[in-house]
Amino acid sequence: MGDIIRIKRHHYVHILDNNTNVTRCMVGPLVYTRKENERCLFNPKPCIVVPPRFYCIVQNPCVRDASGNPVIGENSSVMLRMGEEEICFEQEPFPLQPGEVLKREEEEWLFKLKLIPVNTGYHVRCLCDFTDKNSVLRRAGTEWLVEGPQTYVPRVEVEVLREVHAHIISPNTALHIRALVKFTDRTGVPREAGDLWTVRTVGAYLPAVEEDVIGTFQGITLTDTEAVHLEALSNFTDVYGKRRRAGERWLVTKEDASIHIPDVHEKVSGKVRAIVLNEKEYCVVQNPLGADGLNEFGRKEVRKGECRFFLHPQEELLGGMQPINVVSKDQALLLQAVDFFDDNGKIRRPGEKWMLHGPAEYIPDVNVRILEQRNLIALDKNEGIYVMNTTTGVVRVVIGKPYMLNENEVLWEKDLSPKVEELLAFANGCMSEGERNPSFKSTRVRHRVVRFNVQHNAAVQIYDYKQKKLRVVLGPNLVILSPDEEFTVVSLSGGKPKVPNLLHCLQLFLGPRFSSDRIVVETSDHARLELDLSYNWYFDVNREEPDAKIFSVPDFIGDCCKTIASRIRGAVAAEDFDSFHRNSAKIIRVAVFGRGENGEINTSLRFSANNLVVTNIDIQSVEPTDAKTRDSLQKSVQLAIEITTKSQEAAARHGKERKDQEARGKLERQKLLDKIEVERTKTKWLQLQAQSEAVQASGQSVAEAKAKAESLLIEVDSELKQAEMRAKAYRITAESELKKQKQKLELELEFTKRQNELDIMKARQIAETEAERVQRMVNAIGRETIVAVAQAGPEMQAKLLGGLGLKGYLITDGKSPVNLFNTAQGLIDAGSSAQEHS
Repeated sequence: MGDIIRIKRHHYVHILDNNTNVTRCMVGPLVYTRKENERCLFNPKPCIVVPPRFYCIVQNPCVRDASGNPVIGENSSVMLRMGEEEICFEQEPFPLQPGEVLKREEEEWLFKLKLIPVNTGYHVRCLCDFTDKNSVLRRAGTEWLVEGPQTYVPRVEVEVLREVHAHIISPNTALHIRALVKFTDRTGVPREAGDLWTVRTVGAYLPAVEEDVIGTFQGITLTDTEAVHLEALSNFTDVYGKRRRAGERWLVTKEDASIHIPDVHEKVSGKVRAIVLNEKEYCVVQNPLGADGLNEFGRKEVRKGECRFFLHPQEELLGGMQPINVVSKDQALLLQAVDFFDDNGKIRRPGEKWMLHGPAEYIPDVNVRILEQRNLIALDKNEGIYVMNTTTGVVRVVIGKPYMLNENEVLWEKDLSPKVEELLAFANGCMSEGERNPSFKSTRVRHRVVRFNVQHNAAVQIYDYKQKKLRVVLGPNLVILSPDEEFTVVSLSGGKPKVPNLLHCLQLFLGPRFSSDRIVVETSDHARLELDLSYNWYFDVNREEPDAKIFSVPDFIGDCCKTIASRIRGAVAAEDFDSFHRNSAKIIRVAVFGRGENGEINTSLRFSANNLVVTNIDIQSVEPTDAKTRDSLQKSVQLAIEITTKSQEAAARHGKERKDQEARGKLERQKLLDKIEVERTKTKWLQLQAQSEAVQASGQSVAEAKAKAESLLIEVDSELKQAEMRAKAYRITAESELKKQKQKLELELEFTKRQNELDIMKARQIAETEAERVQRMVNAIGRETIVAVAQAGPEMQAKLLGGLGLKGYLITDGKSPVNLFNTAQGLIDAGSSAQEHS
């Protein structure tokens, strides 16, 4: 750089004086000659230009006087405010004084002024004390909000903390605000730190720096069927002007507001649906709200339809919506009082029961409990129920009539032993031990009377435990047990050989019946035999007055079989095998039945203990138990069988030969008789054949003559019929042709007639149309106009002739003759008429 420094307009340089070490700024336009002790620190630079709506920040700015010029210190250098900053806005281009520096951010030193839009603000904080343009003293640390819309003008004493956006409060919404510090809000209400409040004004809400927005809360739409339960979080006055205490709960419905926006001091406990009762419904509300607005805990209230209501907080609906108890004429309600109350003039005591009979509609009082609904029990003449009086404990049977229990009666269930229950499930009341079901469950209705059908020729024993009496019922009959009666179960032996308690029965069959048994006996020669026996037996019972004696032996089958078996064993033991084998039936009958006084075998065996009578005994089989005895007995039986078989075969063979001889003799005799019959038949056939040939010869000629005559007759008849048919066809053809011509003429005549009518109608319509047209023309033109038109021609001719001095004129071609006499006469007449007019 030379000694001469040319500085353009709006440019500047810094000159350093090496002697004083002071740097000064020189601004163009200027031509400066540098001294030897001076040094130019840089080439001329353009001055700082800040355009409109921009600014820059100068660090370490110089101190300026009142006129804005830099202040020079004692050492002739510019005084600087070290460590401070200065914001320069739109102004004339200016240079940077020595020591001043432009603050750069991301290599940019020129910043655009920020525009704060609508519903936006800047949260700013004061860094040091200053007085703003509104003469408000700002202390360091003070924070406030700069609201838009405006251009934010930055200050070095203020820093922007954040951008704050407005919260839009739409209809049916609200903001919950919390105070961060003690201050007075924009509505002039003083707030303490931690205070909460609600802003419901619709529009944009820009929170102050002292406010914290908890959130936006949507309003709850309240309808005729929906409401809300609210709970106060602290003491406050709600939006409806009511003072609420902390913990208090209340109901808000559509009658209070169509939309409820929860306050910050309340919370929504829940939404409730309306309870709608029709005229046939009711409900019970526990802890209802009293007249003072407080719940009456422990009290109940019945609400009847038709109505609609909401449950208040702490109110409970017991049992939900219940239909009115409709009691028909065959029904009744069993009611019980739970507390003293007046029942239509009658005082009911706690625990008292009574019946409400139908027909009626009943809504129970809060002091009444419905125990059950009872129906009229329909009973046939053979049906019944057990009824117990709860006051006296007496159980009775009601049979054969419809019955309604009263308030002191209940249905009594009669319990039977499992064995009896299972036997009642069988049709005949009997079952074997193998038919028992360990998992059997009775389906019997226990309060219904126990019934059992006693079959024909059977007996049932019933014991009354209360009266300690027995009664026997003979069948066929229907047994109905009283409350204190039980069946006597008979357990009998069964099987072969007999096994005790194999068969269980409710009824005892009186017989006659049979039983079978298998016993082992031993003869005097020690042959052991197995006998299969069958007994016929019956009970000797008085049908008019049956005795319980027949049930005195529980297992009469086992007792009878044991008695008979012991007698047979004793009798067989006295006989040897051969003797017993030949006379087994007689020996056993004598052993069982014994002999009478006359020495004959008795016909029956009677057991006096139960009047059982055995009438017959049958030996079904005899089987030795010893193998050798069985083999020898089998050989003897086989030998006897063989001898018997051979004798039967010889007798059969002899009988067969005799029958063959007789058959052959009968056959020969029949052959001779058949030959004689054939000869007789052949003779008759030859006679008939001769007669047939004679008849055939004479009948052929007669038949030919008759056929020819009939043929000629048929031909003549055929020709006659053909002639008649031709004549008839010709007549029909002529008639049809005549009819055709007649119809054709009629049609032509009808066509001509209709065509003439159409022509006449057409001509008439044309004439009417023409007349109407002329009439319309006449009406349109007018009568005077037509007369004038008609007179216009002659009058004009008369005027022309008058102008020519002629009385008239005649034009002719010279070829046609003209009657001049008439012409003259016309002229004369015309002249005379003219004179008369004159």
